[in-house]
Amino acid sequence: MHLSSIAHVIGILLIVTGSSMILPIACSLYYNESDLLPLLYSSLLILTLGFSSWWFNRRSFELDVKDGIFVAVFGWILVSSLSGLPYMLHGSIPSFTDAFFEMMSGYTTTGATILTDIEVVPHGLLFWRSETHLLGGMGFLTLTIIFLPKGMGGLRIFRAESSPGQVLTGEKFKARNRDTMIWLWGIYLGLNVLNTLLLWLGGMSFFDSLCHAFGTVSTSGYSPKNASIGHYGSAYFDWVTIIFMFLGGVTFILFFQMMKGEWKSVKINTEFRWYISFLLFFCGIVSLILWKDNTYLTLMDSIRYGTFQVMSLLTTTGYSTADYELWPQSAQMFLYVVCFIGACAGSTTSGIKIVHYAVICKYMYATIRKIFFQPLSVISIRLNKRPVDSAVIDLSICYFIVNIFMILAGGCFLIMIEDIDYVTAMSSIISSLMNIGPGFGAIGPSENFAFFSDTGKWFLAWNMLVGRLEMFSALVIFYPSFWQRG
Repeated sequence: MHLSSIAHVIGILLIVTGSSMILPIACSLYYNESDLLPLLYSSLLILTLGFSSWWFNRRSFELDVKDGIFVAVFGWILVSSLSGLPYMLHGSIPSFTDAFFEMMSGYTTTGATILTDIEVVPHGLLFWRSETHLLGGMGFLTLTIIFLPKGMGGLRIFRAESSPGQVLTGEKFKARNRDTMIWLWGIYLGLNVLNTLLLWLGGMSFFDSLCHAFGTVSTSGYSPKNASIGHYGSAYFDWVTIIFMFLGGVTFILFFQMMKGEWKSVKINTEFRWYISFLLFFCGIVSLILWKDNTYLTLMDSIRYGTFQVMSLLTTTGYSTADYELWPQSAQMFLYVVCFIGACAGSTTSGIKIVHYAVICKYMYATIRKIFFQPLSVISIRLNKRPVDSAVIDLSICYFIVNIFMILAGGCFLIMIEDIDYVTAMSSIISSLMNIGPGFGAIGPSENFAFFSDTGKWFLAWNMLVGRLEMFSALVIFYPSFWQRG
C-alpha cells in the first residue's frame, strides 16, 4: 500500500471534518450555550492532525484499489472517533463508546441514537449531530475527492464507498471524477436548501428546519426533538418530509439527466419504475389496513401516517410520526418487509437496494421460463433496455445472500452477548446493517439503543459501517490476501 498517499488523503479528510465544525461553533455562539469550547477545541485538534498529515505527505502518488478500500474503511472509523470529542468534552456523552456509536450512526446515515433525552443537548452539539448526516449522506469521502490532486485515484475511493448497485445501472455522470463530485454535491445541497426553506416557511424554526432537512435528504433520521417529526403534529411538515425522503431515495443520475432535459432516460429507468411501484403498493396496503382497523378516524389520516412510515423505512430514513408498534400486526408485518428493501442505487439511501431485487426477480422469471417453456432459448435480462452481464447478475445474487446471512448471524450473536429477545436482536441488526435507525421490539420508534452493552454497541456500529460501505469494501479487509504485498 502507498502509506504516504493514504496519509495525504486522510489528512484532507480530517481537514474537511474539522472545518465542518465552523457552523456548529457559530450556532453555539448564537445560542450562547456551554458547548462552544468543546466544539472549538475539537475543531482545532482535528484540523491540526489533518494539516500535519497533509503537509508531511504532500508528494502525491496514485492510489490503488487496496488504498481506496483502506481509506474508505479506516477513514470512516477515524473520523467517527474524532467527531465524538465535542460530546465527551462537554459531558453530553461522556463515554467514548457511546460517542463513537452516535457519530458512526450519524455519518452512516443510520440515525440510531443512545441519547435518552435529545432536547437537553445544546444547540451547537445538536447541529453537529445533524451535520454528520449532511456529510455522510452523499459520502464524505466523495467531498474529499474534490480536494484531491489531479490523477491521485479518486475513482478508487469513490468505488470503495459507493454501492454495487451503481455497477448494475451502468450509468456515469461525467468523465472526470472531480466534476462528478461537484455535480453530486451541487444537486444534494440544492435539495437540502429547498427542503429547509419549505419547512421554515411552514412555521418550523430555522434551526429545526436545517436539522430536519439534513436528516431528510440524506435519508438519515436524526431529529433535534425526542418525538422526531411527530413532535409537531403537522400534516404540512409530514408531507414535505415525505416528498424529500422520496427524492433522497432517487438515484442522483436522474436529477442530472432531468437538468439536461433527458426525460427519455428517466422514462426507461427500470429501477425508478420499480421504486414507484414498491412505494404505491406498500403505502397503499399499510394505509388501507390502518383505515380498515380504525387506527385513524379518516382515510386521509391513514394515508398520511401510513405513507410517512413506509417512506421513512423504505428509504432507510428512520423518522417517525407515530409509534407503529401500536398499529395492527398486519401493518407491522408490511413495515418489517419494507426494512429489507432500501431505495435506489446511487441515492443517499442504504439497504439492499431495489435494483438488486429487480435483477433477481428478472433472473428468477427468466430461469423458470427457460426450464419449463423455452429450454432451447437464450433469454437476456435487461435493465434500462440494456442487457445485463452474467457477472453482474452473480454480484446481485451474492450481495443479497450476504446481507441475509449477516442479518441471521448478527442476530444470533446479539442474542448471545446481550440476552435479549430475538425480535429486538434481529431488528437491531436490520436497523444497523440497513442504516435505518428505529426498528421493532426494544428499539422501536419510541425507544433508543442506550441499553446495549459496550460490546453490543461496537458490534452494531461495525454493522452500520458495513451497511454504508455496501458490504464488500468493509469485509474484504478480513481476507489475508488483502494485506499481502503486490
